[in-house]
Amino acid sequence: MKVASSFSIANHKNYYIMKFIKNIMLWAFLAFSTSLMAQETTFVPSEHGFIKSDREDGRFISSRRIVHAMLKNTHPKYTFNPDMNLSEFKIWQTGLREAMKDIMCHPDIKGQPAPKLLKSEPREGYTLEKWEFYPLSECVSTFLVLIPDNVKKTSPAVMCIPGSGGTKERLAGEPPLEPKFEEDYHNDKAAMALRYVEMGIIAVVVDNAAAGEASDLEKYTVGTSFHYDGTARYLLELGWSYLGYTSFLDMQVINWMKQDKRIDKDRLIVSGFSLGTEPLMVLASLDPSIYAFVYNDFLCNTLERAVVMTEPDKNGIRPFPNTIRHLIPRFWNNFNFPDIVSAIAPRPLILTEGGLDRDLNLVRKAYEITGHPENLEIHHYPKFSDPKSRIDLKTLPEGINRDQYYDLVNVDRTSHYFKAITVIPWLTKLLQRDSK
Repeated sequence: MKVASSFSIANHKNYYIMKFIKNIMLWAFLAFSTSLMAQETTFVPSEHGFIKSDREDGRFISSRRIVHAMLKNTHPKYTFNPDMNLSEFKIWQTGLREAMKDIMCHPDIKGQPAPKLLKSEPREGYTLEKWEFYPLSECVSTFLVLIPDNVKKTSPAVMCIPGSGGTKERLAGEPPLEPKFEEDYHNDKAAMALRYVEMGIIAVVVDNAAAGEASDLEKYTVGTSFHYDGTARYLLELGWSYLGYTSFLDMQVINWMKQDKRIDKDRLIVSGFSLGTEPLMVLASLDPSIYAFVYNDFLCNTLERAVVMTEPDKNGIRPFPNTIRHLIPRFWNNFNFPDIVSAIAPRPLILTEGGLDRDLNLVRKAYEITGHPENLEIHHYPKFSDPKSRIDLKTLPEGINRDQYYDLVNVDRTSHYFKAITVIPWLTKLLQRDSK
């Protein structure tokens, strides 16, 4: 009995000791878990926006940071130099054109069928035509032509290129082709082509690649939230790019416009809205015969945008400034948007939504060098029309997010639409001037 009692007491003590140890372990685990949770909740994205090295030699171990440093050390070959003389400008302009031709990779396709007229229908004050063309052996593409009733024997003509989510039907004021594409197509701020037809000139309207009639299955699901990235990804895998492909399609339409007897081939205009300004810049670079350009977006330095817009999200992922459809291999090695737009000089150009005066002043300087400052007109978003309301920076701060970027470059996202109120008077005056 005495032995059994001692054993029982010992067992009892061991039980409480083990229980105590388990409790200690549980408390330690809970404390550790709480500590981890506290560490997770204390990650503040804005504190990690600015990318810097923790090493004395300035090197990085993070691959993302290494690539960022490479971006900062990239100096495009055809950066516009405002101190150039006219002779140097022309040499630079030619070099930029050759570089653009090289990286856009437009194929030289021969033997394809001629474009075909599918229909011609009367509208109030104009005729609507729909055409299809065959730029590649695998491809059929379409465009619309709006011809004013009072058009002259030969007329100036403008190619209209939509923005992201836009369609040629919307720009032409036509009903959407698919129920899921239902849009406010009577919106005056969208119907770019109608505004030009009201001027009395011919409007030719295209879709962007992978959008509108050229989209895939979106007509069954997401409508005009077009899935550009799938097309862009495979074009990159093939050694091409989204911009290279869509500008190639647009160039075929430009070539058709030059052959159409109703169109004055010396008065071809390209009007691009938002995403449409990118093929506009390519066409401007590759084809010096195009007469004038309507750039309906803000002008930005895209390389700088990638360098400064580095504030991560809540998961620690730093953003890319644009989607994959904007990626062109070797683009930043050669030039930036302000460089390409400066190379349009001295041809007539209107920019409708401003940006940083720093970038716009480069374009102004290009037109001064070429002796035709009167061929350039620049407008800002109405919110920033007064210079005192604009931010004027020479260099943007690093470590910012997307919203901060737009604020710093004077972008009013609520006012991003086709600025007919400034474009139509400018173009009317320009055509009257050059018809004399």
